[in-house]
Amino acid sequence: MMKVADNKFLADLLAGHVPADGGDALGRLRARAVERVGALTVPTTRDEDWRFTDLAPLTRISYQPVRAATALTAADIAPFVLTEAPARLVFVDGIYAPQLSTPASGAVLLSSLAAALPAQSALVENELGRMAAFENNAFTALNTAFVNDGALVLLARGATAAQPLHLLFIATQKEVAGYPRCLVVAAAGSSATVIEDYVALTPDAYLTNAVGEFVLADDARLNHVRVQRESAAGFHIGHTAVSIAHGSRYHGINIGFGARLSRHNVEVVQTAEGGECELGGLAMVDGSQLADTHTTIDHTKPHGASRQQHKCIVGGSARAVFNGRIVVRQGAQLTNSSQSSRNLLLSDRARIDTKPQLEIFADDVKCAHGATVGQLDADEVFYLKSRGLSEATARSLLTYAFGAEILRDIPVASLRQRLEQTVLARTEIA
Repeated sequence: MMKVADNKFLADLLAGHVPADGGDALGRLRARAVERVGALTVPTTRDEDWRFTDLAPLTRISYQPVRAATALTAADIAPFVLTEAPARLVFVDGIYAPQLSTPASGAVLLSSLAAALPAQSALVENELGRMAAFENNAFTALNTAFVNDGALVLLARGATAAQPLHLLFIATQKEVAGYPRCLVVAAAGSSATVIEDYVALTPDAYLTNAVGEFVLADDARLNHVRVQRESAAGFHIGHTAVSIAHGSRYHGINIGFGARLSRHNVEVVQTAEGGECELGGLAMVDGSQLADTHTTIDHTKPHGASRQQHKCIVGGSARAVFNGRIVVRQGAQLTNSSQSSRNLLLSDRARIDTKPQLEIFADDVKCAHGATVGQLDADEVFYLKSRGLSEATARSLLTYAFGAEILRDIPVASLRQRLEQTVLARTEIA
């Protein structure tokens, strides 16, 4: 029996979103997740992993289920369409919108999860919910409890997606809870670029609770760009889980500009020798926003390599949190891993909490980490002013350059340019 009364916020969400009964694999997975929600509670600042992030503003709102999808047109989503990515799935408040989507079939399958079943039932049973563990995560459990659709990307053995695949999630309704889900499975020797994009067409408060699972087989290559540009009043909770195998390479870029409060957990596990991971991140917040990023790169086998660079730009009275954890397990010899956390404060009221961590249980490794928090370099500002720029323009230009170092690695030109314009607008030199 679920003890949902122990946590009213979770109980209210469960009351509004009752998953359908079912004896199939998906139904059993949802049932297990519902049970876990009943045993868990919403994290508080007394929990070590949440000590800088108070979820009280999120839990004060009573969220309702999405009763009906908002009817959007091609013109409504035009500002978010990427010309380089003709294959696209669109979800509106978590509901698949086939009239706005252009799925793909064949060696590169891009489909809604519901449409791919039952043809892919065995794969879904094996992979969905395997990497994104929900036993101790209330938000991941909630997402899993109500997953009956989502974005599915399957790359056949040796397949290459010639163009990026775009997963677009749009929030449109006030005070609703949406549960986007992504499952990407890259077979041996395959490669693709996947854009996971969260946007809003409402200025109001709502909850996006998103989970993505990315499974790379031997020698697979995956570029994954995750962009969170939600409403300034919205709330975003995200969980990205990645598995890399022998010789595979995962390159993830995480951009966070939106939401009143956002939390993103990234977990990468190297499951075989020679797996490689590269993570880039940029959080840019101001006003009273809070952006919290927690990452774990877990090297469990020898000859692994990882590199991570995360940046935060914080203005106003906003706050950014970064906790980066690298684990090298016993036996994971000859691991080469580095982590950098660089942070820029734009006001006296802004705050950044950064905590890079190394946990090493092997003795033949090369690992390094570092963190900096500071303001713009006065000498650099002076140099630009001496070349005729105003102080405001000099500071804005330097702030833009600080963030652009992450954005330049995005392999989709139109998306990169739009995000650069966002940074330019926020630095007031557009």
